[in-house]
Amino acid sequence: MTQNDQHPLEELGHQQRTLDPCLLVIFGATGDLTSRKLFPAIYNLKREGQLPASFACTGFARRKKSHEEFRDEMKEAINKHSRVKPIDESIWGSFQDKIFYHESSFDEPEGYKKLKTFLEELDTKFGTKGNRVFYLSTQPSYFPIIIEQLEQNGLMYNYETVKDKWSRVIIEKPFGHDLDSAHALQADLLKHIAEPQLFRIDHYLGKETVQNLLAFRFSNSIFESLWNGRYIDHVQITAAEELGIGTRGKFYEEQGLSRDFIQNHLMQLLSLVAMEPPHNLSADAVRDEKVKVLECISPFNEETFETNACRGQYEKGFISGEAVKGYREEDNVDPKSSVETYAALKLYIDNWRWDGVPFYIRGGKRLPKRATEIAVTFKLPPGKLFCKTGQKIEPDTLAIRIQPNEGISLKMNCKVPGPSSPIQPVKMDFRYGAFFGLAPPEAYERLICDCIVGDSTLFARQDEVFNSWRILTPLLEYWGSKKPENFPNYQAGSWGPKVSDDMMERDGRKWRLI
Repeated sequence: MTQNDQHPLEELGHQQRTLDPCLLVIFGATGDLTSRKLFPAIYNLKREGQLPASFACTGFARRKKSHEEFRDEMKEAINKHSRVKPIDESIWGSFQDKIFYHESSFDEPEGYKKLKTFLEELDTKFGTKGNRVFYLSTQPSYFPIIIEQLEQNGLMYNYETVKDKWSRVIIEKPFGHDLDSAHALQADLLKHIAEPQLFRIDHYLGKETVQNLLAFRFSNSIFESLWNGRYIDHVQITAAEELGIGTRGKFYEEQGLSRDFIQNHLMQLLSLVAMEPPHNLSADAVRDEKVKVLECISPFNEETFETNACRGQYEKGFISGEAVKGYREEDNVDPKSSVETYAALKLYIDNWRWDGVPFYIRGGKRLPKRATEIAVTFKLPPGKLFCKTGQKIEPDTLAIRIQPNEGISLKMNCKVPGPSSPIQPVKMDFRYGAFFGLAPPEAYERLICDCIVGDSTLFARQDEVFNSWRILTPLLEYWGSKKPENFPNYQAGSWGPKVSDDMMERDGRKWRLI
């Protein structure tokens, strides 16, 4: 199947695709991502008949473990984290025999030689025809090491010369630490792999509501005709989490929230909201338009470091009535850390459609609840027809909820029944679960399936990554050189630091209450 055939943005395309036989190898298989997300996703794909008929999965990690022990752990993880519970024993009974475990260090050549022999045995047993998906659920520092070993041991096939089978690699964010390191990583990887074999996963792009953005915009002229600076006042994109950093203290001390959330998740959402219509729905056509958006955003500079960006770090507080620790009290965190756990930015897209329209994006840890939302606020109508009595007219707002309770709502003004004619905001609300009667698939289900098909539409291309880093790197360098004096500056359970509200108030606006 080629990228120009059916793909995930086309109606029914996901159901009609035929997946090649393949083996999936998960590096870092004993990690949190594998148990929380990957194996529940693989199980649900199996349960719904979306996996190839000829399929097997192998975990690759350093811990000593038998096939049976690994299977038992993954069964427990599925029962705990799957969107459909409990596990169906009849499905698991046949599926568990296709799950295996391979013990090796990531930099041990002998381990890859043994892996190659083992996978060839599985090819013979399950008829997987030599096709491979390698999922790198590891620290980013291991990406070049693993891919080099895969290529040197004949596990990565030459993209130009090998046509009877294929090999692909999924890598997790972040791709690099800044613009220079992203370029260096790309150059390093391309010594051993071709760009079409590289799938940079951003699980936000696999969410059903995110995929619906293009359909919502470009199949409904009532909205697309208003989707510009003539009618839109501003756009807010929020990604809030009530969780802290948990066991990821070491990772966060190296990355911070801006590299973990802003550079990938929120910049991807921004580009989908703001892009022009693609000439078709092929992977490159969609991603070309997303890149054009990012190219129109100027990088941060001395004039905008303080006015168009702010950061924060949470201190101890209460989430859902329970006391929680501050960031500096978390495991593997410097007690004097200046790493941000909250960031808010104001960005402008310098093109005709969005001239003068600010895009406010924010993300944070230990906020009151988990919620990701895109809110498009329209301009107030001209004139003062309904302001004679002093009542305030609220602007119309279109809210696209990415998670949880995926859906779309439109807030608009209506007259309250009665002779006094007051105006009051009312809401039209659509929820996926309520309307379609089922929970949407998890993002990883869609993305794993897409990689097997070879459809890269919902994966980040190298120029997307580079342009995102180009915008943010000067700000990250500025923050790195100027340590904040007021950290921690927001309480866990609040909606972030006061400087974030101040940034909005200077523009005569405020953050939307989610």
